[in-house]
Amino acid sequence: MSIYDLTIDELTEYFLKIDEKKYYATELFSWLYNKRITSFDEATNIKKEVREKLSKDFTISNIEIVTVEKAKDVRKYLFKLNDKEHVEAVLMNHDYGNSLCISSQVGCNMGCKFCESGRRKKVRNLTTGEMVEQILKVEDESNLRISHVVIMGIGEPFDNYDNICNFIRIINHPKGLNIGARHITVSTCGLVPKILEFANFPYQVNLAISLHAPNDKLRKEIMPIAKVYPLKDLINAIKVYLEKTNRRVTFEYIMLDGVNDKEEHALELVNLLKGINSYVNLIPYNETDALQYKRSKPLTIAKFYDILKKNNITVTIRREFGGTISAACGQLRSKKEDI
Repeated sequence: MSIYDLTIDELTEYFLKIDEKKYYATELFSWLYNKRITSFDEATNIKKEVREKLSKDFTISNIEIVTVEKAKDVRKYLFKLNDKEHVEAVLMNHDYGNSLCISSQVGCNMGCKFCESGRRKKVRNLTTGEMVEQILKVEDESNLRISHVVIMGIGEPFDNYDNICNFIRIINHPKGLNIGARHITVSTCGLVPKILEFANFPYQVNLAISLHAPNDKLRKEIMPIAKVYPLKDLINAIKVYLEKTNRRVTFEYIMLDGVNDKEEHALELVNLLKGINSYVNLIPYNETDALQYKRSKPLTIAKFYDILKKNNITVTIRREFGGTISAACGQLRSKKEDI
């Protein structure tokens, strides 16, 4: 088991269970996340027999960087896990800080037709520690502090719900990575029961919904999850979430040429989101050779944007990163698996 799997409360329980002082939990968190030890022997203010016990019960390093692709203001990382599986993370340099988009699963079972990650089925969930280590490894390689985290890489986060919640607890903790809750975003394609459960999660993190279509017919064609949770159920769950959290929701909308980018789609989207405390993030599609979809033309995206804007929908067009690297989510992993 990875030591990074444990929240500070779980670590406290561990020390009490082995009849040791509970303050060791705070001490060890400091060694792990501030001093970045690579061996328990380095935690010199914890007595030797306890360090030996930790070495028997836990591992420290469970993932390694195997590839880094770099472009202006972006780095894309491919990690190898202990079981030889691979996942990705993307570091983006913004004027407000350094944002890391991490993976939550090896593969994905959601099957979105336009998504490279979904082309390869889910192998397993990532552990809490494997998600935490993505941040630690990237900070070490880049020599940069990660200030923002987006759980929007390979996988559906709410299909790995408990580990995601513990991951947030660890990276948000002042003795952990101390990343502000409002700088953490969880993205879901629309698992309605988990959205309702997440409404009670006691951290002010951000929620993003991968919407990508303004009506059920089109959404079912490109996102199989819509066959289980239609838009009516999804929107009702979001309204419950908003009522409980008073946190604005982001709707992600990938612009697919000739599929969901027409004027009629923009007007449908206006009607769908009217009165909801949200904003829409229009995303130029990252094309991949393995999938048929193409990105919308810049003028089409601009017209779509204007329709939303004129109808009082808060909207942005996502800044593009890494045009010269494997930009599509899951593309770097697929290259490795196809070898």
